[in-house]
Amino acid sequence: MEHLTTLADWLAHCERLHPKSIDMGLDRVRAVAGRMGLKFDCPVITVAGTNGKGSTCAMLEAILMESGYRTGVYTSPHLVHFEERCRVRGDIVSATDLVANFARVESARCQNGDEISLTYFEFTTLAILQLLADAKLDVVILEVGLGGRLDAVNILDADCAVITSIDLDHMELLGNDREAIGFEKAGIMRAGRPVIVSDPVPPQSVLDHAARLGADLWRFGQDFNFSGDKLQWSWAGRGRRYAGLAYPALRGANQLVNASGVLAALTALRGRLPITAQAVRNGLSLVELPGRFQIIPGQPTLVLDVAHNPHSVAALTENLDAMGFYPCTHAIFGAMADKDVAPMLARISPLIDKWYFTDLPTPRAATGQALLARWQAGNSRADATAHACQTPESALEAAVMAANPADRIVVFGSFYTVGGILKNGVPRLSAPHLSD
Repeated sequence: MEHLTTLADWLAHCERLHPKSIDMGLDRVRAVAGRMGLKFDCPVITVAGTNGKGSTCAMLEAILMESGYRTGVYTSPHLVHFEERCRVRGDIVSATDLVANFARVESARCQNGDEISLTYFEFTTLAILQLLADAKLDVVILEVGLGGRLDAVNILDADCAVITSIDLDHMELLGNDREAIGFEKAGIMRAGRPVIVSDPVPPQSVLDHAARLGADLWRFGQDFNFSGDKLQWSWAGRGRRYAGLAYPALRGANQLVNASGVLAALTALRGRLPITAQAVRNGLSLVELPGRFQIIPGQPTLVLDVAHNPHSVAALTENLDAMGFYPCTHAIFGAMADKDVAPMLARISPLIDKWYFTDLPTPRAATGQALLARWQAGNSRADATAHACQTPESALEAAVMAANPADRIVVFGSFYTVGGILKNGVPRLSAPHLSD
């Protein structure tokens, strides 16, 4: 085996593996996991969905930590550093710990000369799962990377599954409509075990699969619900109520739907993971997650959001609209080439005065020029302007130079777009001038 010492070495190795043909089943991943002896001795929660997965994982983690539990979390993708994908007891794991577990996966993958092919995601997932299994935790929270039925995380039989909002994304892999995509997400359900469906209007395929399987379905609007006013909100579900809650620290109206699913999951698991109302209050007030309608005060105000499909861009648009008046809104946008950007741009364009479309550091991305051309093809605002930039950082620099201190700059799209802005830390903006 080649000599691999750093995390960067191992990630490059995983990229090179790229099996030429993959049957897209989980047998290969299960086989390597079996060779590793991978198993968990604590409750496991899996979280699938199109949007809201990261927020749901973060809120589960925050409340469970406030209850005194030793938590482990796996999410993907990362914004800046690969290590962000795994947190143990609230802390991002070290590259050194990851390297040791990458070596364990490789040893099992090639055991006795019988080599099993793995994709980049499968390899890295197994390494992180092994790290979490060894960490002596009370509960593990696992975000499903893509889909559910055939995702590497699904080799585990979760004690509770959460399915967040379902919308059109990754259609080339998951199907062309919500019903097909819902069926893939539903693959994380297990017979007799709770599955929380926090999408207010779930695809029928999700409900049908739960019935066929005999899963314990918790459905938003039937088994749990929330209500609220401008100052506080309340939650009720299956024998449990929380009243007078402060709004989650994660901003945006959509976060109440995510938080409702979180409280349903914790209620479903209360026999094994009891929590207090105070832990709920503290956890929701302290939760942090970069890049989810993250508002950074400054002159101008900076908003970061990894909205990269029509559903999440619609939520971002509503949240921006609720922020109040800004003289001018600048937007920095970068996206993968396979994204259906036309409905995204059409939805948010009424709020955007100046556009900065950016290249991204991956061959899968659309160029800034290509995004600019797609915007021009659908633009109906004669007063809006647009430019193409080579990097998110140069786009931000151009936006700051053109902005007044009272403006706002919105950075959205791919994780690479937001990650490009955060890679040297959270920027505090100071516009150099006031226009005449």
